[in-house]
Amino acid sequence: MTAATLIPTGRRTVDRQLAAGVTLALLGVMDLALFGLAGHTGTAKFGMSLAGASVHVPDLSLPARGTPIVAGAISIVLGALRIRLDLSPALRRTTMGAAIGLFLVSFLCWAAAGQTLSLVGLLQSTATRSIPIVLGALAGCLCERAGVINIAIEGQLLLGAFVAAVAASATGNLWVGLLTGSLAGGLLAAMLAAFAIAFVVDQVVLGVVLNVFASGLTGYLYDRILVTYQRTLNQPPVFRNWKVPVLGDIPIIGPVFFDSNVFLYLTYGALFLVQAFLFHTRWGLRVRAVGEHPVAAETVGIRVLATRYRNVILGGLVAGLGGAYLTIGSVGAFGKDISSGKGYIALAALIFGRWTPLGAVGAALVFGFADALQNVLSILGTPIPSDVLLMLPYAATILVVAGLVGKVRAPAADGRPYVKS
Repeated sequence: MTAATLIPTGRRTVDRQLAAGVTLALLGVMDLALFGLAGHTGTAKFGMSLAGASVHVPDLSLPARGTPIVAGAISIVLGALRIRLDLSPALRRTTMGAAIGLFLVSFLCWAAAGQTLSLVGLLQSTATRSIPIVLGALAGCLCERAGVINIAIEGQLLLGAFVAAVAASATGNLWVGLLTGSLAGGLLAAMLAAFAIAFVVDQVVLGVVLNVFASGLTGYLYDRILVTYQRTLNQPPVFRNWKVPVLGDIPIIGPVFFDSNVFLYLTYGALFLVQAFLFHTRWGLRVRAVGEHPVAAETVGIRVLATRYRNVILGGLVAGLGGAYLTIGSVGAFGKDISSGKGYIALAALIFGRWTPLGAVGAALVFGFADALQNVLSILGTPIPSDVLLMLPYAATILVVAGLVGKVRAPAADGRPYVKS
């Protein structure tokens, strides 16, 4: 037997403080040296309006070399403050966010040196590309707040995308595609609920198996049916953008949040409904009680198993809606593994957001920004290899969860089966 070595709490705090300060300083050195001193001369222009906007905002011009140098110096100072001072949690988050923001500004100035980057277009793409991640994170939140781990979000997105494309192509009706795609995600969630709740199967293993099942099933059907009947079953119409009157004309904010297709507006609705119902209603209190202490919830008359079934299936319906976006809201056709790991990124967003809808959306926007950025950088012709650009969203996922999320606590009964006595 070996004795466990206890590390004093004060030492752990100092180590974290030192590591955070060094990280901020390293970000500053990269800004200063890589994007500043070794960067390009000239001016980086950022477009603040889209073509044809009713209200034109002048472009923002920044020195391509001077801006990263100043940003790097600020980040180094912030790193020194983190090392020397014991800041409050709010200030620690603020300094980290500021350093990351300065790093992004420096990187964009380096990438757009001598060119014009449409900042509004980048933000608009961020909002739309984050839709399936936001909906997937909301699905995970509904499930895990009730005590069931939903690793199968990836499969629910994939099956929803497939069914939506086929249904919309066959009927020519986008709303039929949207509805059936959501129902397909709910069907896979019902399988998750049945095996996890009734048969007490390990929820993590079960979720992975369902993802593989969805990938194999949709891949097989794609090869055997959609390839042969491409024109009739895999050429669905796509929802067009609808600009909200007045709001869509607000400079910068309007094109990003109020000039998109129906999926973005449905995502807003799902976000506010889940947030409100989970944290401001009696129903949400019961759900959270089931996820924290199901035995105590049962003793006060809450039907634990029924609550878990309902929330898992409801989460699947939301995730299926995110899958439908991938085909009838974006690409306009189904392709093998079109979800490309977005279900797993949604899980990371859920953890980063501390199992709250609003927090998960903030994290999803970070990942959506990384996804949109790789597309913009390829258009600008930056010397970064294309494979590295495609890796950006997944690298952002690892960095955020491993380095920025900090200490989080899942619902106490999350992943623990409940057997009624």
